[in-house]
Amino acid sequence: MVENSEPIASGHGLPEMPDEIIFAPEKPKLDWKRLLFMTIGIVLFAVVYYASPWPDAVDPMGEHFVLSKQAKGALAVFLLAGTWWVFEVVPIGVTSITIGVMQALFLIRPAKVAFKDFMDPSVMFIFGSIVIGMVFTKTGLTRRLAYKMLVIVGEKTSMIYLGCFVVTAALTHVMAHTAVAATIYPLLLAIYALYGEGDKQTKFGKGLFIGMAYVAGAGSIITLLGAARGAVAIGFFNDIMGRDISFFDVTYYMFIPGWLMVFVLWGFFMVVLKPEKKTIPGLREKAKRLNAELGRISKQEILAAAIVVAVILFMGLRSFIPELKVLNKSAIVLVSTILFFLTKILDIEDLEEIPWNIILLFAGAMSIGFCLWETGAAKWLAVNWLVMFQEANWFVFVMGIAFFVMIMTNFIMNVAAIAISLPVALVIAPYLGVSGEVVLFASLVVAGMPFLLLVGAAPNAIAYDSKQFSTGEFFLYGIPASVILMLLVALSAAVIWPVLGMQITVPTP
Repeated sequence: MVENSEPIASGHGLPEMPDEIIFAPEKPKLDWKRLLFMTIGIVLFAVVYYASPWPDAVDPMGEHFVLSKQAKGALAVFLLAGTWWVFEVVPIGVTSITIGVMQALFLIRPAKVAFKDFMDPSVMFIFGSIVIGMVFTKTGLTRRLAYKMLVIVGEKTSMIYLGCFVVTAALTHVMAHTAVAATIYPLLLAIYALYGEGDKQTKFGKGLFIGMAYVAGAGSIITLLGAARGAVAIGFFNDIMGRDISFFDVTYYMFIPGWLMVFVLWGFFMVVLKPEKKTIPGLREKAKRLNAELGRISKQEILAAAIVVAVILFMGLRSFIPELKVLNKSAIVLVSTILFFLTKILDIEDLEEIPWNIILLFAGAMSIGFCLWETGAAKWLAVNWLVMFQEANWFVFVMGIAFFVMIMTNFIMNVAAIAISLPVALVIAPYLGVSGEVVLFASLVVAGMPFLLLVGAAPNAIAYDSKQFSTGEFFLYGIPASVILMLLVALSAAVIWPVLGMQITVPTP
């Protein structure tokens, strides 16, 4: 008998179809936009790195600042990373890894130095702050706070915006804005969950999270507790000008600009990212019901809150008790991380939930910041920019400094932006009849509010973890916000600070 190899015919005389039909996988479409910006970043790097030596920068005192091959390489990496970060060619954490790799491969800095910056204490501070936010979420403190806030602010989305912004800004008066953002972030997630759109991107979601990042910066300029940049800037001022600026001087001059910016930002987001819904009907009653369902506060919530409050108080005391200043703030905030695991509030699964993409982002930002600083590239940029204004009117000079610091603080840590620009500016200022105080405070205002890039401040990156916006969207909304910021500096220098008694001009030497 001969076996028939043909398939058995069906009732219609056609061969039976197999149970599963296997289709050839569809070829992925080439992402031309991604390829374009990837190439632009690489071309910018190559053009700058392989360019002929550039002229020295010369300050008003006649001192020359040479742009070495390594410094030119730092600028090249700086341009590549900026392009890739803005257009998200690869995950932002991978761009950060590229920063370290390029420094090592092109002999800009030794690999041991370039990658050592990835574990800088500031990066560990961000890690510890994010862990605090995770604890608030896990224990239920976040939902408890969110429901209570919603009961107060009501059902209007405009008031929800305002309530979240005011709470964020107020907290930065007593704790670092990174820790505030990490604490507020899960609270915003809980609020957004009640908006009724799931994980879908909405204007309300974008405004809520981007707004939180912006106002965290605005609030942080008002006291020295909001960020380290204030203490560093005052240190330079004291050394160069020989005058002291106190904790209360900072608050006296920064209170109006800081809070004015908070409310202006609220209006800004109500225009550019006006929520799709004017109200969330029944939200107040729903918040009351959900809060009641949480029951009495648990021992775990009390313990978590006690640990966080203790860390915040201890960091606050560092600003008033000289003996405590020797204790590193990163080590202090990491004590809370250790305690969370010792008390079993967190476990190994929670450690694996850390958003390492965000941690890597700041690790890379620290590396490129130190690279620009140590190679002399940052100083070369600062001198070249500021000498352009050495013959300018006092107002133009102050605005020129503010603009430079604002741009630099979007790419590198704001402490570094202050460190490279303020000393040069304070030396030039007396020759133009400009007081050191107005230069100092104008720099501090813009250094606290990097609205263009995620790497400018930790709250920006924490907000990005919400997945409500892209890096490109953040950049685009940041352009008009930065214009508003510069107008605020102009108003402060020309009107607010003189009314408060600040000396703006001084006799030229």
